[in-house]
Amino acid sequence: MREIWQSTVEVWSWLMQHLWFINVLLSIVIVFFQRRDPKTVWTWLLAIYFIPVFGVAFYLLFGQDMKKSRMFRVKEADDRLKFPIKSQEAVIRSERREDHHPDAMTREYSSLVLYNLETSGAVLTSDNAVDIYTDGREKFEALRQALRGARRFIHIQYYIIKNDEVFDSIVPILIEKVKEGVEVRILYDGMGGRFMPKRRWEEMRLAGIRVGTFFPPFLGWLNLRVNYRNHRKIVVIDGTTGFVGGFNIGREYISKDPQFGYWRDTHLKIKGEAAISLQIRFALDWNYATGENLFKDLSYFGDEAEAARKRPMGEGNGHIWPKDQADAEQVYMQIITSGPDTREPHIRNNYLELFHKAKRHIYIQTPYFIPDDAILSALKIAASSGVDVRLMIPCKPDHPFVYWATCSYAGELLDYGARCYVYENGFLHSKGVMVDGQVSCYGTANMDIRSFELNFEVNATIYDQKTTERLEKAFMDDLPHCREITREDYHSRRLWMRLKEQMCRLLSPLL
Repeated sequence: MREIWQSTVEVWSWLMQHLWFINVLLSIVIVFFQRRDPKTVWTWLLAIYFIPVFGVAFYLLFGQDMKKSRMFRVKEADDRLKFPIKSQEAVIRSERREDHHPDAMTREYSSLVLYNLETSGAVLTSDNAVDIYTDGREKFEALRQALRGARRFIHIQYYIIKNDEVFDSIVPILIEKVKEGVEVRILYDGMGGRFMPKRRWEEMRLAGIRVGTFFPPFLGWLNLRVNYRNHRKIVVIDGTTGFVGGFNIGREYISKDPQFGYWRDTHLKIKGEAAISLQIRFALDWNYATGENLFKDLSYFGDEAEAARKRPMGEGNGHIWPKDQADAEQVYMQIITSGPDTREPHIRNNYLELFHKAKRHIYIQTPYFIPDDAILSALKIAASSGVDVRLMIPCKPDHPFVYWATCSYAGELLDYGARCYVYENGFLHSKGVMVDGQVSCYGTANMDIRSFELNFEVNATIYDQKTTERLEKAFMDDLPHCREITREDYHSRRLWMRLKEQMCRLLSPLL
């Protein structure tokens, strides 16, 4: 024991003697070798210099951008293999005629469509039908029903998968499908799935289910890689049906956790062309996590994918994917993904463009509201210009630190004429934006810097009036369950509350 204590003292003494050199070295790395906004840079520098040793340790644990380019170099190369996306991208760009956008609404947002297409490879699909689920029990019943109808493959990807009754209701269906010859793959995040017993994954592997882990923990439950989590929730069935949204797999998502009560979320079921875009996203993540290249079999991406790849660019009617006219509706949609492996924060930029285009109203639902300067400024300008900006956040925190920072940013919007609502009928986990009753964007990304920069996310941008109106109706139906925070209420809160919010807001760039 004495030897251990002596060694600890020696290490501490060495750190104190060389702390100035370590601080200078990290400062050089942060300032000159990382792509960070100035506010984040200054926050890290303050933490390193004013919290000796612990500031350095905190940076090594949370601020891992120094590994960013090396960590994702292979993954970025894999992203170039998105041959179906590149094929349709060339077709759409070569046919920028008025008849390619058959309604005025789609033409109005054509610049956003092209931005998403050219920067993130998000193809515009049209033959889609969308079902909206705001209740977990209904969502999982729809998921189980869709799984039972699988004929060739089932691809499941969730940030959190817990070992409880929700997962238990899905596994027997998957095992039965494997017996029928259906391929089943499950991809989960190493941190979100850390509490799942290893024996459960082994049981599924023995049953023929293929399992992959995105950034697995190093030692049991311990995962030192806090950043760069795969926050996506994707299910694709036979390449024709897809699910995307906010629900993970766990009993709290069906409102059975007393801590949260009723769980209000939003999930989309998509039948049609956009399911292939979700399938491509799953394949890219699966390839990176497991090393199995799903792009070797083009049948995963539609019967016409191989023909489209061989077809000269510009030929055809602008559609690559097979159509199922019985199920399809004319819902225009782009599946947008972003993460630390992309050069631009695509989902954040998509939000920014939507805010700039808003003329009548902007409705936002998010459990965490920690915007960067550009997003916050866009909302301020919109509210000051007469646009009806409404923000809905939860009444209770699942992450207290983030919650108090959220309150600070929401309060700032009130000074510019925006309206803020606190959902009090349980926990609000819904993540989305609705603009002018015409365009909506829902998925896995929160309205915060972590989702924009550090997490892997996926959203569906929907250019459809009927679908957006359904989402806005759900928003309006939530208002009776909300408490509106007025500007007077916010500025009359106690001093200690203001200090807590400002401190959390100051530290939010660290996370």
